[in-house]
Amino acid sequence: MSSPTDALEGAKSGATTDSWQSGSGPGEAGSMGRSMVSLRCADLDDAHFLADLWSESLRRADPQEQVAEVELIVKAAVVSSEQRIVIAEYDGEPAGAVFLTITTMGPLNLEPLVQAVSPHVLPAFRRHGIGRMLMEAAVSWAEEHGIAHVMTAATSGSRDANRYMARLGFASHVTVRIAPTHVVRSKIEAQRPAAERIAGRRQLGQLLAARRSMRRHDVSVESRDLPAPE
Repeated sequence: MSSPTDALEGAKSGATTDSWQSGSGPGEAGSMGRSMVSLRCADLDDAHFLADLWSESLRRADPQEQVAEVELIVKAAVVSSEQRIVIAEYDGEPAGAVFLTITTMGPLNLEPLVQAVSPHVLPAFRRHGIGRMLMEAAVSWAEEHGIAHVMTAATSGSRDANRYMARLGFASHVTVRIAPTHVVRSKIEAQRPAAERIAGRRQLGQLLAARRSMRRHDVSVESRDLPAPE
């Protein structure tokens, strides 16, 4: 069985099946010449490109911090047998990328799958089948490892991306929701019965009072322990 790296290098050299080079996804412009699009594994030199490409998916930080974090991600992927970052080039120019990782369905379901994280193509290079090739890289990697499922995600508001994934056969499996911790805490507190909220505030007040008393006691003890002035 060939390694994922061999498969990607084969794509770059043109030694691929026709399915990588012909056909198109929705809104894409048919077949392309073999010399125009190639796939390869990412290396550290791609960090700035990936930070720009995935800027909306990365942690909010200044550009230098984002590049540094992407470098860590690339380094981990380079030495991992369960991670790959695939770069798509169009006529030698970086045009898109996808992060591939072997994981499980979830913490409770240990069925393995390949997760295609942030498959993205720069706007200037869209409508050339690059998105389809990135997703095919995910499928090929899953096949090489004997993994029966591929998973990806698109933001709920991205209508075109969700339609595209549906046309590729991806069905909705779960709805993932996220919220700031303090917001969830406030919502939980608001749903408590009134008596419980009052009791909770009373207990909190007693706890704070006890802490203030302990601090005053500590200060008093420290002041008694100070040597008397000569």
